[in-house]
Amino acid sequence: MHRLHARLSGLARPATGFVSQPDPKSIGSFARGRQLSAGNFLFAGFLVEAKSRSIWDVPVPDRRFEDEIHGCAWLDDLAAVADALASANARTWIFEWIERYGRGKGPGWTPDLTGRRIIRWINHALLVLNGQDRAASDAYFRCLGRQTIFLSRRWKAAAPGLPRFEALTGLVYAGLSLTGMERHVTSASAALGRECEREIDAEGGIPTRNPEELLEVFTLLTWAATALAEAGRTPAKPHLAAIERIAPTLRALRHADGGLARFQGGGRGLEGRLDQALANAGGRALTAHGLAMGYARLASGRTTVIVDAAPPPKGRASVNAHASTLAMELTSGRRPVVVNCGSGLSFGPEWRRAGRATPSHSTLAIQGFSSSRLAAEGARSEFSDVPEQVWARPESDAFGRRLTAGHNGYVPTHGLSHIRQLFLSTDGRTLTGEDALGAMTVADRRRYETIMERTKHQGVPFDLRFHLHPDVDAALDLGGTAVSMALKSGEIWIFRHDGTAELTLEPSVYLETGRLKPRATKQIVLSAHVLDYALQLGWTLAKAQDTPQAIRDTERDEDVTAE
Repeated sequence: MHRLHARLSGLARPATGFVSQPDPKSIGSFARGRQLSAGNFLFAGFLVEAKSRSIWDVPVPDRRFEDEIHGCAWLDDLAAVADALASANARTWIFEWIERYGRGKGPGWTPDLTGRRIIRWINHALLVLNGQDRAASDAYFRCLGRQTIFLSRRWKAAAPGLPRFEALTGLVYAGLSLTGMERHVTSASAALGRECEREIDAEGGIPTRNPEELLEVFTLLTWAATALAEAGRTPAKPHLAAIERIAPTLRALRHADGGLARFQGGGRGLEGRLDQALANAGGRALTAHGLAMGYARLASGRTTVIVDAAPPPKGRASVNAHASTLAMELTSGRRPVVVNCGSGLSFGPEWRRAGRATPSHSTLAIQGFSSSRLAAEGARSEFSDVPEQVWARPESDAFGRRLTAGHNGYVPTHGLSHIRQLFLSTDGRTLTGEDALGAMTVADRRRYETIMERTKHQGVPFDLRFHLHPDVDAALDLGGTAVSMALKSGEIWIFRHDGTAELTLEPSVYLETGRLKPRATKQIVLSAHVLDYALQLGWTLAKAQDTPQAIRDTERDEDVTAE
């Protein structure tokens, strides 16, 4: 049906020019733009070197690679460079797309990709049309008109969530900008409002609980609201209300270094995207208190700790979800210290599955098990078994920030619940933690006793993991009883524990979108066995005493997108 409507859209009256053109809001990467101009095409975790070749002649290694090039978000990157070569590539590749696919043929004709493409074509029209003759300009607007008509007919076929927000934002943009397309604005704006009511909950969260996806939705909503306001139109009330709800949630999910917490398949977010979106949204700079989309935030001094304090989503929203309940991340100033491994989606199915498992997160995991389980093989990789009870109680006083949280994700398998207590001192220099596994009810104890009998009372083995960022230089210290961690800022952090478990420093990986392979790093692991009905592990993460309270972080990060 997409293909049919893409071709039928050419029968409608075409657009002939701009009524008005929104100021470009999308931000590109200068480094990625230079790579594209050099013939290095890095999309969806695949690098294809094809110097002096069109982007449309590059061999396609994966469907996601193809989707990314047809979404044309790379126009942002070329515009960030904007030299003669980058500008020429932008013009050549866009007009080649019009020639090859503009009549409704080939890939790229889905509502979400079309919406993404329209936004970039309109944003960067001056770059693309510079020096073009009347025939080329007419073809450009004719193709934009066809895509707009296609969107007006097919946006409902986009999957709920981010894909549908992309489609509707593209339709709003096109309706406001192109001659003859104004009739689509009112209905598209109203539909955007209805999607906000349906997909954005009362706390400003989305069903997937993916912070980076929430940022993308928020960005689209602010772009659409700004474009409507600049055209003298008022966005739908649910649209504006959703922006007001999301902004505090995103602020709560942001670490001290400005990056988003990496949970539920999300990354840190594009550089500058969050600050720009929050600035466009306006309003007071409020930060959500309590839980934000199911995450708890502890912040003091230069330190932020963000904890996943809710179960993963289920059903369609869990296709890329992670079993990360009670996992934590810690950032000191500009430097991430404790992280989660991240999404392995761009590194293949095995890495994707591994990244979703509990041991890939900074939390406690019974060996061989995750706190949430996937559906049977052959299903859509959705979670079918998640903790039925997840609770969290954040508190604060003059001494610092506290969080007490727990989940019963291991009750069905072992009769054990995980309880985590965290305390961040008011100066942000010390994080004290206690993790416990225990059988809480009579039924839980019976289940635990069954497991003990099955294992001949050898106990239930588990690991408490703290995955470290690749830039952290970690080493065993104090005769193997502690771990010292040196940050590029010059700070030194020390990890200690109460001696109940065995401490090791083991290899780990950091999975990051935009790189060719996982980055090697390390993880702190505390290993022990539950031999009775409960076991507690105490630990601390603290700055070394000689680390200054305030430190000038002048070490620059390398701008590397592929490694």
